Amino acid sequence: MIALRKAGERGHANHGWLDSYFSFSFAEYHDPRHMGFGALRVINEDRVQPGKGFGTHGHRDMEIITYILEGALEHKDSMGNGSVIRVGDVQRMSAGRGVQHSEFNPSPGELVHLLQIWIEPNVTGIEPGYEEKHFDAASKRGRLRLIAAGDGREGSVTIHQDAAVYAGLLDGAERLSHALAAGRKAYVHVARGQVTVNGQRLAAGDALKASGESGVMIERGAGAEILLFDLA
Repeated sequence: MIALRKAGERGHANHGWLDSYFSFSFAEYHDPRHMGFGALRVINEDRVQPGKGFGTHGHRDMEIITYILEGALEHKDSMGNGSVIRVGDVQRMSAGRGVQHSEFNPSPGELVHLLQIWIEPNVTGIEPGYEEKHFDAASKRGRLRLIAAGDGREGSVTIHQDAAVYAGLLDGAERLSHALAAGRKAYVHVARGQVTVNGQRLAAGDALKASGESGVMIERGAGAEILLFDLA
């Protein structure tokens, strides 16, 4: 079964310093039809203005992945981590039994455009953890690069869930295919550009849900950057 989640149907909140689109219910946006997809609970597309950010706040029992599309984001947390992540960086924070952190755009003139992803963990109450890795454009060009997985294979960040997250860039004749094992499903989110997924033409912000399918075919990209989630 194929279902689409179009960009214009997402939740939206513009606070001036922060412009956010919500693929699933989040904060004041609530839609019982869109509470998540398998263990995938949140995909927020955020644009944070220069010199602004999220003050210190807490999380628990969630795998939080930050994927930078433009600009840079400064991170500090109660585990003692402090860094600036940029385009191509993937940050994973396992909130576990509780963590405090802040996120801030350190640039005086450039906004930061990012995806923040929450995946529900398969264990709770664990020690909080942090990890970040860089995946350059060449590693994603014309292929699906594994960026997060339950076993951290292929140099991906490690998440506490039976899930795999891939990133890909494609244009023109490039074609990406991903087989789905029995009982698994996929969620494809288009971060930028346009692309055809299983025969459906999608643009930036659109997504496709695939359940009971043998696989996913991604083709006819035009400046496309996609994330694919393989979920139990």
